[in-house]
Parts: sequence; structure tokens; C-alpha cells
Amino acid sequence: MDSNIVIVVIIAVIALITILAGIRIVPQSETRVIERLGKFNRILPPGINLIIPFVDRPKTIFTRAVEVYNGRPYARMSSSERIDLREQVYDFPSQQVITKDNVTTEINALLYFQIVDAKKAVYEIDNLPNAIEKLTQTSLRNVIGELELDETLTSRDTINSRLQSILDEATNKWGVKVNRVELQDITPPESVREAMEKQMQAERNRRAQILQAEGEKKSQILLSEGDKQSKINVAEAAKQSEILRAEGAARAKILEAEAEAEAIARVAEAVRQTQTDPAAYMLAIKYIQTLNEMTKAKDARTVYIPYEATGMLGSLGTIRDIFKKD
Repeated sequence: MDSNIVIVVIIAVIALITILAGIRIVPQSETRVIERLGKFNRILPPGINLIIPFVDRPKTIFTRAVEVYNGRPYARMSSSERIDLREQVYDFPSQQVITKDNVTTEINALLYFQIVDAKKAVYEIDNLPNAIEKLTQTSLRNVIGELELDETLTSRDTINSRLQSILDEATNKWGVKVNRVELQDITPPESVREAMEKQMQAERNRRAQILQAEGEKKSQILLSEGDKQSKINVAEAAKQSEILRAEGAARAKILEAEAEAEAIARVAEAVRQTQTDPAAYMLAIKYIQTLNEMTKAKDARTVYIPYEATGMLGSLGTIRDIFKKD
């Protein structure tokens, strides 16, 4: 009786172990590749799945784990049954690449990818993480080798796009989708960095000198324009002053001429009333004015009077008679 109970217990335990071995719980965003007697059978979806114990077996694949040692990340290869379908990121170690102008540069890259076909990721490539890493390194060397150092430093977006296109096309047959490639650090040699710093300093000095020269140029232009405008204003004021002076002189002459004409008209009227020759009268007036000016001179000791003037002086009596009548 006791032996029968032991046998039943053993059978029950074996059955329980078999049942438990046939149950596979797959977490969300993961999957398993099942082989039946060494041949691909199916891919398990997330949730509870039943397999045939000891006949169906999950396929073991390589995975890449990153460990931090002394503050620096190190990649470690391991094996696992689980296949992660989420987007993954690989931080590759820095590598030395040579640019087109023969400058050795240290570059660190990040790769974002996702497994979209678990069957291809298991059967089309032996070691998927290692294959992706080596493909990224060689593609990075090829892309950087086609660019000069200045282009490498200023064309990260272009390099990222080209790497993504190359890697996505190459990993498509592995069931992998490359979503993004990012260059983390681009570190030129120390001598190149020093030369670049000197070049940038020289460029800053050149720009400062250009700005200073442009400022001085604008200042000189403004000063010359101000001086020009000042001279124009002075010339315009002098012009207006001369015009006003000329207009005043002309007006004075006009008034003087009008006054003289009025005086002549009155004298002519008076002479006409006395029946005296107007021409003789005017000539006598001119002689008297001239004689007055001659006698006013400081060094005039002797005055010479033309012979013809004696006849004109005889007209003084006539002038006296005219003014007496007035």
C-alpha cells in the first residue's frame, strides 16, 4: 500500500513538472522563438502559452548588456531565451577614424534599433548584437573617410542620416529596423584642437577689426556729411544775405532815382516858369558840385577852373532867381 502511494505521488509530481514545463508566460513587448525537435515551430505572443515539454524548446540567442565599471560603460555579451521587441539603444565605445584630410578623430556613436521580425533576428544572423556593432563601426569609418575634418564637425545631421540609411538597409534582412543614429562625441587630436582654437581666435580678431573699421568708416561718413551740410547751410545763408543786400541796394537806387527824377521834374517845372534853359541849369549844378568837392580836398592849394566854366558860372544868377521865386 505504501509503495502504491509513493508511485502515485511520483507520477503526480512528474505530471505537475511536465505541465509546468509546458507553460510559458511571455511578458508584454517580448517574444520567444520555439523550436520543435530542433526545427522552427512558432513564435510565442505575449501572455500564457502552452508548449510540448521536452519536445518544444525556446531558441537561445545572444544579447548585449552594458555594465558600468569605474564610471565607464562596458558591453558584455550573454545568452537568453527572451527577445525584446522594444526599441533598444547601443552605446558603442569610442573608436579611431581617419577623415579625408588624414586627421585621426575619436568618435562615439549611439544606435537606436528595434527587432521587427524575431525569426529573422534568430536565424538570419548568428550574433545580432555583435553584427550590429561591427556593421556600425565599419559604416562609420566609411562615411567619415569621405569627409574632411571641418565637414565632420559641422555635418552631424548629414552623417547621422547617411549612417541610418546604410544600417537600415543592411539590417533589414536580419529583421531589424534602425530608427536613429547619433554621434555623441567627435574629438580631434590635441594639436588639431589647439590649431582650431587659434584659428577661431584669429577669426574673432578679424571680425572685431572689421567691425571697428566699419564703425570708423560710418563715423567719418557722418562727420563729412555733417560738415557738408554745415557748409551748404552757411553758403545758403550767405546767398540769401547777398540776395537781400542786393535787393536792398537795388531798392535804394530805385528810390534814389525816383527821388532824383522827382527833383529834376520839379526843377524843370521851375526853370520852365522862368524861361531858362534846363540843360544849362543842370550843367551849372554839376559844376558847382564838382567845385565843392575840389575845394574840400586837404592838399588843394590851387584850384584850376576850365575856361568854359566861367560862362556857366554866369548862370548862378539865374539859379538864384529861380530859388528866390520858390
